[in-house]
Amino acid sequence: MPATTRCSRRRSNSRPSSSASSPTDPGPPQVSTVDRSAARARVDAAYARLTEVERGWTRIVHDPATYTRDVPYAALAGLRDRHGVVPVAEPALPGWPEGTGYWLVLRHADVDRVLKDPATFSSSLGGTQMRDPRTEDDLAYVRRMMLNMDPPEHSRLRRLLAKSFTPKAIGALEAQIQGHVTGILDQALDSTPTSRQGACDFAKDVSADLPLLTLADVMGVPAPDRWLMFDWANRVIGWQDPDYRVSAAFDPSGATELGRAAYALRPSPGADGLMPDPRTREGMPDLYAYAHALGTLRREQPGEDVMSILMSQRDDAGGSVSVAEFENLFWLFAVAGNETTRNGMPGGLLGLLGSPQAQEALRARPDGIPNAVEEMLRWWTPVMTFRRTATCEVELSGVTLQRGDKVVVSFAAANRDPEVFADPDAFDIERANARRHLAFGAGPHVCLGAFLARSMMTTMFTQLLGRTTWLEAAGEPVWLQSNFQRGVKRLPITWRM
Repeated sequence: MPATTRCSRRRSNSRPSSSASSPTDPGPPQVSTVDRSAARARVDAAYARLTEVERGWTRIVHDPATYTRDVPYAALAGLRDRHGVVPVAEPALPGWPEGTGYWLVLRHADVDRVLKDPATFSSSLGGTQMRDPRTEDDLAYVRRMMLNMDPPEHSRLRRLLAKSFTPKAIGALEAQIQGHVTGILDQALDSTPTSRQGACDFAKDVSADLPLLTLADVMGVPAPDRWLMFDWANRVIGWQDPDYRVSAAFDPSGATELGRAAYALRPSPGADGLMPDPRTREGMPDLYAYAHALGTLRREQPGEDVMSILMSQRDDAGGSVSVAEFENLFWLFAVAGNETTRNGMPGGLLGLLGSPQAQEALRARPDGIPNAVEEMLRWWTPVMTFRRTATCEVELSGVTLQRGDKVVVSFAAANRDPEVFADPDAFDIERANARRHLAFGAGPHVCLGAFLARSMMTTMFTQLLGRTTWLEAAGEPVWLQSNFQRGVKRLPITWRM
């Protein structure tokens, strides 16, 4: 059932005026507050009307510890079948204070609708993370990021970034991806005449490095500094996981001067063992110092990377991307741009490990790999949730939401909606409508780097299957503790040439 709204005034999707097009320093945006106590009361009242079984399902779905075992697809399916949009309480969890609660959107059509209507379901009003920013200052900070903007501010930056992925730049990136995959597999498979079989940790030895190398190419980051991005992504995406919230994979001894200077600013855990909140500027001083220095350097000494091209672009009013805006775009690429591919590849491999016949079919017909990649993204879904905030009264699947209500879309549930995907729990590399998945989102915030993720995954599985005759699990995978990211920390496999 489509959403119906009672908005008295809808946000304009028109292009920004010249007076606000290109600030040298964007400064803190105006914060529009909402009545959080009223939002909580609405969730609490609806939550009390659920059955005990349904409340149990919502507790399972919300708890990050659940995901160290598996995604609770049975609970998601039960809620999706009964409600479509369901209230979820937000109790205090380790590192997560008690929240207002939220409305979980589970059906494919509703998720698609929410993502395509930024005037009604805002990315800016409360940010895009399930957990609320702690203070108004923290909210103002996250609103400077493109991820947490609404049109027209979002549209301006997105157009500039999209123009920077020129045909020449895309061609260079695709060639670089081919070379990176070859080099990574050479090391992981150790393909010598006397070594026709072996073992590796696919998550650590293969899928972790490819997006780092590719993003380094995109952003003009020297290769020795790329593991800084791994640590930054772990600290932000893995803040719920004790193994990742303090991440130290980067070795400064082989880094550039830029990398060592940033590393020197890395914060330390507090008395409670926790790092500073990574969703604040104070929590990521090393990232911002690196981004500021790199942005300044690329403006003065441009290279052929996408970020150098971006720094030379002009918007409709003749303005350019400021260094402050570059810093936040750098955050987006270094953190968010890393995770979909890093976790999508081992997730896709798990599908193949559970289906030897699919492995053989793709070795015989490698032209089927692009569709198999779409099925991997549907079946696995690396990013499981994203948040919006209702800007006005709106009805969605029979539930009336009010301004200020926290709305969380479940990509994991939507991508296994039987109304769209037949036998949705099955991994089917020949699924005709696999590309209808929402793993990259939809609407104005659809992932700008989706073509890069597809290219990396297609290239990886083409070469991996072409260079092996057999792939098999060599132990149990280890999952990330997170209700946001379907992360794979370890995936031991064996292979034969």
